[in-house]
Amino acid sequence: MHNASQDQPGGPIGPVGDHVDDHAAHPSVIRVARDIHEAISSVIEGKSDVISTAVTVLLAEGHLLIEDVPGVGKTMLAKALARSIDCTVRRVQFTPDLLPSDITGVSVFNQDARVFEFRRGAIFANVVVGDEINRASPKTQSALLECMEEGQVTVDGETYLLARPFMVMATQNPIEMEGTYPLPEAQRDRFMARISMGYPAAESELTMLETHGAESPLEKLEPVTDAATVESLIQQVHGIYASPAVRQYVVDLSVATRKSSALRLGASPRASLQLLRAARAHAALAGRDHVLPDDVQALVLPVLAHRVILTGETQLAHRSAVDVLRDLVHRVPVPAPTT
Repeated sequence: MHNASQDQPGGPIGPVGDHVDDHAAHPSVIRVARDIHEAISSVIEGKSDVISTAVTVLLAEGHLLIEDVPGVGKTMLAKALARSIDCTVRRVQFTPDLLPSDITGVSVFNQDARVFEFRRGAIFANVVVGDEINRASPKTQSALLECMEEGQVTVDGETYLLARPFMVMATQNPIEMEGTYPLPEAQRDRFMARISMGYPAAESELTMLETHGAESPLEKLEPVTDAATVESLIQQVHGIYASPAVRQYVVDLSVATRKSSALRLGASPRASLQLLRAARAHAALAGRDHVLPDDVQALVLPVLAHRVILTGETQLAHRSAVDVLRDLVHRVPVPAPTT
């Protein structure tokens, strides 16, 4: 039987949960990231690597797709990250009858003032948790495209800016289930990274039975930072230096996916941009003010695996996108260190 999580990236990609020197290049980034990591870890047992990925995406100003089988804590992770930040949070349960206006908002005529007034939809929040996004119709899914890419909403010719920081965390089940609509490629490409929770280790599951028995630890989770601080850290991450050689390495990896005979569709230029942004966040969390090829390599699987499409021959050979990308990482030359 196919294991829905075996093809998903979710291995170690960040040092958030490890000991890092607080006197490094960006101590505020490290300190706040560690606080967020510890807060989420109090709710999610034994998933330090997955939590590190989520924090990396947050500081890279990206959006996160959490994809796995039911019951492994996808929504719990999204809620825990949202609650760890003192900011506006909206949760949307995606269903087949959800309308695009439920997401973006709608103009309503005010009889007294005789004017149209805009009523904001669920997307107007710092953190938007979209539960089971693949249960909504393609038309409703497409309502997120402008929001996720440009941080704004256009309704009836009027454009409304979204709050900063802004992050969409969506969950979906990758296995075929009745009443689901697979995300179109344009929508998947808007997510900076895709992660998989995976089943917990036996020890972690036992701990979960003990700590979650009476009440959910999510109810006790208190914010450890606020939206303004997170926005400040995002600006710090933007300033992390990426040398021309590292930028060329990112492009070489993307071009390799487009030329690979194992892939029908390779990584887009947007994927290259987001891979570099995620690598900057990874470097900041490691306490460096510059990006290394190691940072790029650490993010290749979660950032690119959901964007590429396998050929029929590759699928028949039982190779996953993760397998193909790992091969490409081994083959693409790594830039030599500068002296």
